[in-house]
Amino acid sequence: MKENYSFSYNVFEDVTELTPDDQALVEKARKATELSYAPYSKFNVAAVAKTSSGQFVTGTNQENASFPAGICAERTLLSAVSSLYPADSVTTIAISYHNNNAGGHSDRPVSPCGICRQSLLEFENRTKQKIRLILSGMNGKVMVIDSASMLLPFSFGSDDLK
Repeated sequence: MKENYSFSYNVFEDVTELTPDDQALVEKARKATELSYAPYSKFNVAAVAKTSSGQFVTGTNQENASFPAGICAERTLLSAVSSLYPADSVTTIAISYHNNNAGGHSDRPVSPCGICRQSLLEFENRTKQKIRLILSGMNGKVMVIDSASMLLPFSFGSDDLK
């Protein structure tokens, strides 16, 4: 038997088509790329969350000369939210990047890596709250995805450990 998986998401031509709240969140993420530590890849990523209590929390990628020791912006963010606001869930995360490589572009949305997708899903499951994702570069199109779980349809979870 062949089965199919698909999901819907919204694509906007640029940030000006978003609601004012979403625009502000994307702008915070774009600005926060300056806080990233990415001397090796020169691919600065920032994630800014709005929590259920209305707090804004920022995470950026932090590279290391020993590459496996680095951490992505999304996981930095989730760790910060868990530590600073342990009773909060995350309602929305805006993720942006600035590609500082010679000839690099920052004009299209990019999606979280596989490890971050798993971490976002675990956070959704733990807090029982869908996390809406707003993906953008420094300019250009913006994607809005209603739940991080949509990015990882065949996820590994606590039920698999039973």
